[in-house]
Amino acid sequence: MRITCIGGGPAGLYFALLMKKQNPTHEVTVLERNRPDDTFGWGVVFSDQTLGNLEKADFPTYAQISRAFHHWDDIEVHFKGQTIRSSGHGFIGIGRKKLLNILQDRCRELGVNLVFQAEVTDDEAIALQYQADLVIASDGINSRVRKKYESTFEPDIEVRKCRFVWLGTHQRFDAFTFAFEKTEWGWFQAHAYQFDAHTSTFIVETPEAVWQKAGLEQMSQEEGIAFCEKLFARYLGGHRLMSNAAHLRGSAIWIKFPRVVCKTWVHWNTLNGREIPVVLMGDAAHTAHFSIGSGTKLALEDAIELARVFARVGDSPVHLQQVLHEYQATRSVEVLKIQNAARNSTEWFENVERYTGLEAPQFAYSLLTRSQRISHENLRLRDKTYLEGYESWLAARTGLPPKPVPPMFTPFRLRKLSLKNRVVVSPMAMYSAQDGLVNDFHLVHLGARALGGAALVFSEMTAPSPDGRITPGCAGLYSEAHMRAYKRIVDFVHQHTDAKIALQLGHAGPKGSTQVGWEDESEPLPEGNWPLLAPSPIPYGPHNQTPRAMTPEDMERVKADFVRAARWGVEAGFDWLELHCAHGYLLSAFICPLTNRRTDEYGGSLENRCRYPLEVFKALRAVWPQHLPMSVRISAHDWAPGGNTPDDAVEIARMFKEAGCDLIDVSSGQTTRLARPVYGRMYQTPFADRIRNEVKIATMAVGAIFEADHVNSIIAAGRADLCAIARPHLSDPHWTLNQAAKLGYREVGWPKQYLAGKAQLERNLARAQAEQAEELAAR
Repeated sequence: MRITCIGGGPAGLYFALLMKKQNPTHEVTVLERNRPDDTFGWGVVFSDQTLGNLEKADFPTYAQISRAFHHWDDIEVHFKGQTIRSSGHGFIGIGRKKLLNILQDRCRELGVNLVFQAEVTDDEAIALQYQADLVIASDGINSRVRKKYESTFEPDIEVRKCRFVWLGTHQRFDAFTFAFEKTEWGWFQAHAYQFDAHTSTFIVETPEAVWQKAGLEQMSQEEGIAFCEKLFARYLGGHRLMSNAAHLRGSAIWIKFPRVVCKTWVHWNTLNGREIPVVLMGDAAHTAHFSIGSGTKLALEDAIELARVFARVGDSPVHLQQVLHEYQATRSVEVLKIQNAARNSTEWFENVERYTGLEAPQFAYSLLTRSQRISHENLRLRDKTYLEGYESWLAARTGLPPKPVPPMFTPFRLRKLSLKNRVVVSPMAMYSAQDGLVNDFHLVHLGARALGGAALVFSEMTAPSPDGRITPGCAGLYSEAHMRAYKRIVDFVHQHTDAKIALQLGHAGPKGSTQVGWEDESEPLPEGNWPLLAPSPIPYGPHNQTPRAMTPEDMERVKADFVRAARWGVEAGFDWLELHCAHGYLLSAFICPLTNRRTDEYGGSLENRCRYPLEVFKALRAVWPQHLPMSVRISAHDWAPGGNTPDDAVEIARMFKEAGCDLIDVSSGQTTRLARPVYGRMYQTPFADRIRNEVKIATMAVGAIFEADHVNSIIAAGRADLCAIARPHLSDPHWTLNQAAKLGYREVGWPKQYLAGKAQLERNLARAQAEQAEELAAR
């Protein structure tokens, strides 16, 4: 094949050399607009794992990079006068210029044609000039080729919120260093790492608003660098900061990071009767924020993957269609994983002020786990000493002796209620009540989970009136019989376990009178439907009945129903009360602008839309015992155009906090059938994190949390105070006890009825381990 690479950065050079090595008969040309020794930026970073990929792909290149890189294992975080250090992270740094020179030399050695000072303005003309069978557009973050064919590539370019400047210094850092400094204008942070024997990269970053308040927009390049030198002097050891961007003037050295995502990476041109593909690679196709150091990694691994697919499928023009299809299908998934992690990291640094209320040890832990790629147990593998020290610190903060305790097993106190750990059995509709009356099924269901080690067990959403039920099988609390049935369950939990039990009250509103979950979920009953109420006459779906818009009289009646149910909840002995204001049910329908079209004082602004839910909450708080907590479940994101956003969720949480709410149970979606959530593990946790650390209220995280590692990471980082686990508890009522066993944590607090079996289990385990040791010794 004849291959032409437009752009001589890491992606273009590495792909060129790999293809030439793979088949020396290929004619491979790289066109670069700069001179061989020109480069902008300083050192680049990638992980030990990426280095391993380079070793497999081309050992001579790997060997040269290995001789030139600076390696470190430690990360050091400087915050509020404290330094937190952890190890085992495994990074390498190498000068960008040095890396390019190594790749250039290897290309020459293999016979790749390198053309410098070649400004490509017309890729089609270049393809014709070099008679290319394949054109690689590796022309960087501001790719002209991507711009030219944007109708094919469909790029989504999002300019992020911080300004940063890429500087160098002769100060040498023996760890990847993060330094945070507070100024009268706001917080600045530095990312610093050494990349050769004498030089380090020093990136200074701050939100756009802080940058403007500090006057950096009006400063010359020299003044801006002097500002950074003075601000971070304590870390520079008397060394200066340097710029190699002499071509830029004034504050132009401060840039904002563009996140690039392309829907497709391949465009086909017909030139002289031949179909010639143009393939995006590296930053032209995608970008990942520098805070996880993955731009160069992605570029090199793009090259490795495309060369690998050519080697497997066939490296001739007849195979191009299949090769490029497989390349994009495989590589786009891996890139998306990195980009999602990079987005999490980016948002953390954009919102540093959110976390500055944390103490230094927790701030550092939050930073280390910000991308969600590094978890609690992963940190243990990297640096057990550091993690056990942090676990001991965290345990002491909750009143435990200062020794390592998995964060999920630290106690939590709200008002005068103490929970033994941070695990909650989430409210789950069982559709097994009869006329609202809970029964033996619910006793076994909730009782088993209370025995399973969780600290708090929630009832399913319980309706305060018959017309407030979702389905005919949903629970209610609108008679003394209902109260007595629930009291039986509450008494069992209190008498036989050390768990607490919570009542969740909610009115189905426009989502009521539907079929049970194992039938046609959310669709109307075949017969026997009851009238529905809502803030506005908007049906939940095309087949659902249109609800009646609530009158003031309706609102008073429903509020009175809630109060009556809460009083019965007190009589039944519940420890905790939650008001359901999420998922499109009645109170959620008031809050969501897509379902509330009222023109009175209960519609319009967010404050007005929250008015009625707040009135109900305050009425419940007035009758609920003051020593017991109340929470509110909200949908923090409607995931639909025109709906509530995470910004709105912060304001909603503030209003409920002012009304006396103790904790926000943070869910999302289900308010409209137009919702298009972006799912993934712990996908709703960022909403809980933001509310907790901006509003300064306790939160409960929920949604795709299914491992102890998830819970430990969330609690340890201060992203939430409790974690609600739903589906895992359906398949395993003893999920908490079993997760403790997997962690080797023995102090979880087994029910007394299980202690004999537990002791026997431990004896059997000890005997088996001893026999195995004897057998090994005999061998």
